[in-house]
Amino acid sequence: MPTSQLRTLLNGVLYQEKDLITDKKENFESRTKTDPTAQELLDLEFANKLVKHTKSNTIVLAKNGQLLASGTGQTSRVDALRQAIHKAESFNFDLNGAVMASDAFFPFPDCVEIAGNAGITSVVQPGGSIKDELSINYCNNNKISMVFTGNRHFKH
Repeated sequence: MPTSQLRTLLNGVLYQEKDLITDKKENFESRTKTDPTAQELLDLEFANKLVKHTKSNTIVLAKNGQLLASGTGQTSRVDALRQAIHKAESFNFDLNGAVMASDAFFPFPDCVEIAGNAGITSVVQPGGSIKDELSINYCNNNKISMVFTGNRHFKH
């Protein structure tokens, strides 16, 4: 099995190592005072698998083993989240108790604030920002659970 990918671009190529990591809920590191429920852990693992296989800068919203929406192809994680929330709401999905997965860390609390206001109660992300504490503190103050995987899934 190949361990790298090669894609052509305008006037060039992109070489990328294949992402062979599969994050398991047993290895998630809880970073907030509130831990995810058993169902949230299942949904976080599911949503994180979807994030891994979607083009980078993705936000996935899931609940009860179902994809509610994803926001992809945005240069801003906030825009990707707003896109996902808009999609979910346009299909009348209830976001209360849903989870959010991101393929990259949240350097500012804006995404967890927007997600929490929409009803999301748990978040999975790789972690690794020097400002992780800002998002963690927001979650702690608003009873949102957050787990880190330690792995950044980056797909172009």
